[in-house]
Amino acid sequence: MHKILSSLLLVALLNNSSVTAQTVTRFQPTKEQLIQRYLRAARIDDATKNSVFKSTVAVSWLAGGKTGWYRNLLKDSVQEYIYVDAVKAKKQPLFNRQRLADGLKQIGITVDSLRPSVTEVEVPAGKQPLLRFTVQGQRIECNTSTYACSKIAASAPVAEVGRGRFRGGGGFNNPFPNGATSPDKQWEAYLEKGNLFVKPAAGGTPIQFTTDGTPDKSYGSVYWSPDSKYLMGYHINLVRDSSVYYILTSLPGTMRGQLRSQSYKQPGDPWTKYTPFLFNLEQRKAIKVDAEPVDFLNAPQPHWRNGDARYFTYEKMDRGHQRFRVIEVDATNASTRNVVDEQTKTFIYNTRNYTNYLAATNQLVRTSEKDGWNHIYLIDLVTGKEQPVTTGSWVVRGVDSIDAAKKEIWFRASGMNAGEDPYNIHYYRIGFDGQHLKSLTPAKGHHAMVLSDDKAYYVDTYSEVNIAPRTVLYRTADTKEIMLLEDADLSVYKLAGVNPPEVFVAKARDGVTDIWGIVSKPSDYDPTKKYPVLENIYAGPHDAFVPKNFVPYSEMQSLAELGFIVVMIDGMGTANRSKAFHDVCWKNLADAGLPDRILWIKALAQKYPWVDAERVGIYGTSAGGQSSTGALLFHPEFYKAAVSACGCHDNRVDKQWWNEQWMGFPVGKHYDEQSNVTNAHKLQGHLCLIVGEADTNVPPESTYRVADALIKSGKSFDLLSIPGMGHSDGGVYGRMKKRDFFIKHLMGVDPPDRNAGEVPAFAEVGRERWSFQ
Repeated sequence: MHKILSSLLLVALLNNSSVTAQTVTRFQPTKEQLIQRYLRAARIDDATKNSVFKSTVAVSWLAGGKTGWYRNLLKDSVQEYIYVDAVKAKKQPLFNRQRLADGLKQIGITVDSLRPSVTEVEVPAGKQPLLRFTVQGQRIECNTSTYACSKIAASAPVAEVGRGRFRGGGGFNNPFPNGATSPDKQWEAYLEKGNLFVKPAAGGTPIQFTTDGTPDKSYGSVYWSPDSKYLMGYHINLVRDSSVYYILTSLPGTMRGQLRSQSYKQPGDPWTKYTPFLFNLEQRKAIKVDAEPVDFLNAPQPHWRNGDARYFTYEKMDRGHQRFRVIEVDATNASTRNVVDEQTKTFIYNTRNYTNYLAATNQLVRTSEKDGWNHIYLIDLVTGKEQPVTTGSWVVRGVDSIDAAKKEIWFRASGMNAGEDPYNIHYYRIGFDGQHLKSLTPAKGHHAMVLSDDKAYYVDTYSEVNIAPRTVLYRTADTKEIMLLEDADLSVYKLAGVNPPEVFVAKARDGVTDIWGIVSKPSDYDPTKKYPVLENIYAGPHDAFVPKNFVPYSEMQSLAELGFIVVMIDGMGTANRSKAFHDVCWKNLADAGLPDRILWIKALAQKYPWVDAERVGIYGTSAGGQSSTGALLFHPEFYKAAVSACGCHDNRVDKQWWNEQWMGFPVGKHYDEQSNVTNAHKLQGHLCLIVGEADTNVPPESTYRVADALIKSGKSFDLLSIPGMGHSDGGVYGRMKKRDFFIKHLMGVDPPDRNAGEVPAFAEVGRERWSFQ
């Protein structure tokens, strides 16, 4: 009996497995069903547009820093203005909208009472209930008891205070960035025919410091020392960049194509060279600084030592991004020493190489990835002693402010919170000595924090890709929550019947590292169907791109409504993880993290039977255009179709600063070996290239060269060149062609015939929210 029951149970299990396998079948709509899905997707696009409210709360703090105001945009663009009192932990309407509209009408200004659109609000201290604001370009003062309003003069603009900087250069065309007059007002510097002169401010014979300057090799970027005894500057060997060209084919009012050009530096092109010099006022002579010229980026600014103007420092990033120095100069003899000398075998990320000079204490706060993670360091510029401020297996994402008096640094970071998405940003403060680390935003999620002017309070908005934003007011001293300002209102959004993306995590090619991504699926998906996959790729190493803030709807979901599983993944080689994770991109942009992406999609399909990993398409713009084409060239066994817009298909054609950062200098054979142009003959699968003829970011010939190579190799492909369009995914028309292309090549169904009116020609096609390098 036992054997009979066991046999029956085995048969039942086998039969059940058979039924399960048979019921999960390919999603394969008919033409008519497909047309209905297009129309349904367009309706959902419309239904979700402007359907989430109170998700972005930007508090503007008023004088005194204890009160502030913000505006909510509600359904039908109705505006709600809220006044916040942090001390009393209260919020209330900033004004009565109807009474304000009536008061403004009395002085000849007509506004919609539900949408008054006021800005630049002030509540003068001690003068309540007065309210000042700008409406329709006019400054207004209004008594909010009587709503008697009057026109007043505009307020003077408030200058912003700098907060340190990342590498970007400056002072290129300005011969005296900090002014030509000496700090003691006794001397005036000037240039004449490319040479440096200094004359007494009261009149007298000028001092000529140089004689070898010319208009093309002029002296410039000159700075006075604080004690007015020295100037430092550069002998500049000017390089004028070569041009790239494009033709506007369809300008209204013309019968000929219009040629346009722009200066454009490509990998390998020369840079202007800056040779540093000292000019000694007492000795009346110029001395060349004992250092090699600055032959990459712009002329660096000197930072003079406080209390002893004999010394100054300047920064130098070597071309190739493998060495960064802070060089000290002794103004008495032009000798130098390296205060900071960081070198690496891969790259130093230039634009995230943060520095902030604390002049009063002769200290430098900087960030570096030299220990394998991006962290903050404090350097004594006199002794050269360096100490870490932050340490650990997590990433400093930015320095927000530095309080030199309290010896505190306010910064944001990701990866510190165990059990949470390692990309989520949280905010912290810490002492210069690395002690007293305090989390200001401990709640799970991706945070955006804004401090009041005096840092007594802060507003924190946090969310996750599938969890709506919440905005909370805190007191800084003890990080105590004062009040909830807003929870996002999803009531209208939920009527559309769609959901935000889901988060999925799988292992990278090393079998250890977590790869994070998101998944959008049809809102009416059938778990007994297997849907083809589309990957939205952007693998530029300058950042990570899978959204972490709340995403109620995007083009990914719009594509999913047609019958796709749409995914987005941050593979190895992108930023915001460890240095080792990032280093995968070094001289290896063709990799694009594709091995990790393939494993991730396969893991998704293994977990969810409704994911068809045998029908995978990929699309992207700019760096994503390069990577999506590369997916077909280098991984045709997995990716079957690609739509590539405005791709930087050959890194020798694209902009210098971005490509040398990751591919290195000098330009070696690896540039050619990884070029989509060079590898075009390998094409398998279905490829659609899109290019805007007026692209000033990535030259259009980057795409045309791929097309040329494909033609010469006898390959089949589609090419869409859009007149007048710049750097883009193709706009509404390009997105329309993209979905038609994937429908045809992954589902095997002819897309709707718009010429025959099967679907509207220009219904809005998704709404993408990604940015391109």
